[in-house]
Amino acid sequence: MNHSLIVSTLSVVLFALATSLSVCAADENPESTADSALPSTPNVIMLMSDDQGWGDVGFNGNEVLQTPNLDGMAASGVRFERFYAAAPLCSPTRGSCLTGRYPFRYGILAAHTGGMRVGETTIPEMLKKKDYRTAFFGKWHVGWVKADEVSTRGFYSPPSHHGFDEYFATTSAVPTWNPTVTPQGWDSWGGEEGEPWKGGFPYVQNGVEAKENLDGDDSRVIMDRVIPFVEANKDQPFLATVWFHTPHEPVVAGEEYKKLYPKSGKARQNLYGCITAMDEQIGRLRAKLRELGIEKRTIVFFCSDNGPADGLAKKGVASTGGFHGHKHTMYDGGLLVPACAEWPGVIPPGTSTDARCSTVDYLPTIAGICLGDSAIKKSLPIDGVDLMPLMTGKVDMLDRDLFFGYRRLVQGIDGKAIISGDWKLLQEAKKGGKTRLYDLSKDPYEENDLSAASPERLSVLSQKLAEIEASCQRSRDGADYRY
Repeated sequence: MNHSLIVSTLSVVLFALATSLSVCAADENPESTADSALPSTPNVIMLMSDDQGWGDVGFNGNEVLQTPNLDGMAASGVRFERFYAAAPLCSPTRGSCLTGRYPFRYGILAAHTGGMRVGETTIPEMLKKKDYRTAFFGKWHVGWVKADEVSTRGFYSPPSHHGFDEYFATTSAVPTWNPTVTPQGWDSWGGEEGEPWKGGFPYVQNGVEAKENLDGDDSRVIMDRVIPFVEANKDQPFLATVWFHTPHEPVVAGEEYKKLYPKSGKARQNLYGCITAMDEQIGRLRAKLRELGIEKRTIVFFCSDNGPADGLAKKGVASTGGFHGHKHTMYDGGLLVPACAEWPGVIPPGTSTDARCSTVDYLPTIAGICLGDSAIKKSLPIDGVDLMPLMTGKVDMLDRDLFFGYRRLVQGIDGKAIISGDWKLLQEAKKGGKTRLYDLSKDPYEENDLSAASPERLSVLSQKLAEIEASCQRSRDGADYRY
């Protein structure tokens, strides 16, 4: 694939003009660059949706789904055309966002199989060293948030154990409308129709079960806690990590949002409706930043945690944008996610990149922006890279390999993949899963398996995969922790 950074001519002119004016205004260093004018401690907001497919957003070409605020965010900053979740399911990806490390390295290999270890270094822990206020909102899913409700497959490891000063969180999924009530027609896990979801109130706020303002759209419920935090910390640096439940099942939208899609079936009305409702809340947040006058010292990231849910993707309700697979698969349909970032005055508007980026890149990127290059201990294996040179147009490609994994051996699942250059080697995430080899530059939809036709390439990538997996196992077994 020919990696390129595409910036519209008008955007380049505007950005160059803004940079020139900034240079002219510098008192002591007339040759200073735009970098020298960056806020030394910008605010950071990390937004993430849940099970939103690559094709389920307007900025990736969906002409029916209404996401004007995400589209506006992508247009005002950078749109990532090839942004990968570190795993094809939620918990492993979430930990990668906070640690900059592959799931197989930090130790959560599937959903509901553990919790984040306090030995891991996280973004909020790093930022607190520079007096950032830190808060988490939404679906945690890397540990239980209620100490007395821990399952045999996990342990109590709430956001407060990992650097967050404040939190409003659930352990795992809730309905996307009326999150405390099992929705009508739901006949799977979680509860009986009309009864309390999972037996009670799923949200915990700073250690106390939340019982008020929990009706209606779940994204609104979350944002009602985010906005006061932003307002209270407008004069000091802050990190707000906002992980929506939308559009994870149970997928439910309010009537006013379903009415926006009169030509769609019930399932798509609920899917599209709850995504539009989430988009509305993202717009509310962006408007608040501008109302407070802090948008130019705030960088906002957005991505999904994995591809669309298996059932909705197989029925053609949710979209991977044509990429093969879905959630729980090692194909790009399970790993590629919609993603963008904005930072007015720093990231040129109208930017897009097809360089392959990942959720493991968040920590080194944020550390580089807020703390400097020396913030990460050289002895600590970090799998991501700093994306700022890419987002600001200084480079147009990344020279590195990417590793992905999803393991649940009790079900015979040992899925893993590596992308090296334009080549991708994967082992399917299912019992008896086959090994596949693809040239993504010629076959982005993974239709032509070259494992038999390219034995030398297969051997090289298999060796690379084995080496990185061994490195991750050493970390997972304790090599990176103090004793």
